[in-house]
Amino acid sequence: MARGETNEGKGPLYRLYINRLRRRLDPGSVPRHLAMMIDGNRRWARQLGYDSAAHGHRAGAAKMKEFLRWCDDVGIRVVSLYLLSNDNLRKRDSQELSDLIEIIAELADELSHERDWRVKHVGRSDGLPPDLARVLSDVEARTHGNPGMHVNLAVGYGGRGEIVDAVRSIIAQHDERGGSLEELAASLTPEQIGEHLYTGGQPDPDLVIRTSGEQRLSDFLLWQSAHSEFYFVEALGPDLREVDFLRAIRDFASRDRRYGG
Repeated sequence: MARGETNEGKGPLYRLYINRLRRRLDPGSVPRHLAMMIDGNRRWARQLGYDSAAHGHRAGAAKMKEFLRWCDDVGIRVVSLYLLSNDNLRKRDSQELSDLIEIIAELADELSHERDWRVKHVGRSDGLPPDLARVLSDVEARTHGNPGMHVNLAVGYGGRGEIVDAVRSIIAQHDERGGSLEELAASLTPEQIGEHLYTGGQPDPDLVIRTSGEQRLSDFLLWQSAHSEFYFVEALGPDLREVDFLRAIRDFASRDRRYGG
């Protein structure tokens, strides 16, 4: 597992190195779908002496905009960002959660005006504050016809809940057709479940990146990441650099993917 260092400068030599990494990337070897778990925002704020985690979450949101531009620049077609889990909605301090919800709403709106990206909410809307749910719905409608990079915002998301929702959708659809449970059990396939996930119709993530040195999935894209590659970066979320990203893509391109072998 590869990890990025965090103390490199951004002078001329750094830019030269970045440009060299970009030139050496084979466009055919970059992930089609990249999933990002940005972690460490609260630790970042604490280490810098801020009295509120909101400073870290705002820095993390700014980094996500930058990160998405990096992805677009190397030709990645789908990016999924894990922004707010169902567990976060239940466990976070009320003031921190209120701040985070406001930051996510601002980020979603800003992304809907970036380049020609298509922004999609993945997660349950019914458990979200109405204002945030409305912003996500408006952003999705506003960008629906955009031809550019597809950006999934996982908000109010849980991988186990997504699978449950997919199965419920399949059962409801089957019931509308008048089929029996026995027929459904006999015909159910992994591909059918995949079609009913929040990301139905999209390729599964080829690469999952997580910052801050944490090495767990945290209920993110459980079904879709069955054959994904993983890359863990030591840098806290707001400290992620383009060189860390490019090294992750280079590392991914060098791997021999065996799909369960």
